Amino acid sequence: MSEIDLIQIATPGFFAAMGLEKVALDRQAAAGNDTAIGFEKRDSIASLVMGTASLYMPLALNALLAPVGPGKGKYRKVLVGTAVGAAALTTVADALARRDDDSKLTRFAKRIRPSSGVAAVAAGVVTGSTTWAARTSAKRLWNAGGSKRDLGAGIAATAGALVAWDFIYYWNHRIQHESRWLWAIHVVHHSSERYNLTTALRQPVADVFGMFVPYGLMAWLGFRPRVIENARAINLIYQFWIHTEAIDRLGKAEEILNTPSHHRVHHGAQQEYLDKNYGGILITWDRLFGTFQREGERVRYGLTKNINTFNPVRIATHEYADIIRDVAKASTWKERLGYVFAHPGWGKKQRGEGKEQPLTLAS
Repeated sequence: MSEIDLIQIATPGFFAAMGLEKVALDRQAAAGNDTAIGFEKRDSIASLVMGTASLYMPLALNALLAPVGPGKGKYRKVLVGTAVGAAALTTVADALARRDDDSKLTRFAKRIRPSSGVAAVAAGVVTGSTTWAARTSAKRLWNAGGSKRDLGAGIAATAGALVAWDFIYYWNHRIQHESRWLWAIHVVHHSSERYNLTTALRQPVADVFGMFVPYGLMAWLGFRPRVIENARAINLIYQFWIHTEAIDRLGKAEEILNTPSHHRVHHGAQQEYLDKNYGGILITWDRLFGTFQREGERVRYGLTKNINTFNPVRIATHEYADIIRDVAKASTWKERLGYVFAHPGWGKKQRGEGKEQPLTLAS
């Protein structure tokens, strides 16, 4: 059973849970507890659209990228050539643009540098991400030796896969908050200023462009690819119910599991809540690696600088647009690479605008 199959099976439960959440929040409000933000129609519709897109857009992007993928991609050399050629042209343009004169050559270099710089970075990122995905896939690492250590598909293997997936998920979630390119993928999930079960469905659509700690390592250790796929689906389904203000704290479970309280912190825009509580199912990883924060002050959701839109296309692409603008304005490779791969707040610091940190996101 594939991840999409499991999600489709769970979908009626998702909508039933949303209805129950609405009833619970209405009752809390009627009893005088009006602290929950609740639902907003346009926001919820945007989240549902993004959730649907997150299931099918990766399939479309994989098909689109197949011609430039490593191995059989017939345009692979064109992609690599574009990356190398644009990088060389940009490097020359940088040198010419620094000259202290107003010659036609200098002016020409300044004109072409923005577009050549963007082309070099874009082609380079696509080259890197497609190569990384191909080299670290579960199927490839399974065939490369993981099958010799086959752990089977029993209860022990399934439980082990869930823990292993959750551990790798913690680190991938963390680096998505610490590298702007990966934040551009993940920011979709943090873009809502509300926090309810529809927010859980506001998932990234461009994972194919990411370079993550490979879950394929689990296949190399002996977990079957299908077991890994199911672990991913279970992890994602688990994280659905923690996106709610209808549930307060859960006693001793708070010490081990990721709960609504812990994940509300993760979605908080306040300084003390930024980049905290990355765990998927277990909060243990945050406790071990110093990123745990309990819920205290009432959480303000969204981004440190909100985008104020319900347009799914804008939600999915706004950070990429900002990256392109920054790269186009850059005059050195240090700046270009910093705008793409450094912490999301690096660019504002470079521009003297102060450090802007992202409101955490992740599943």
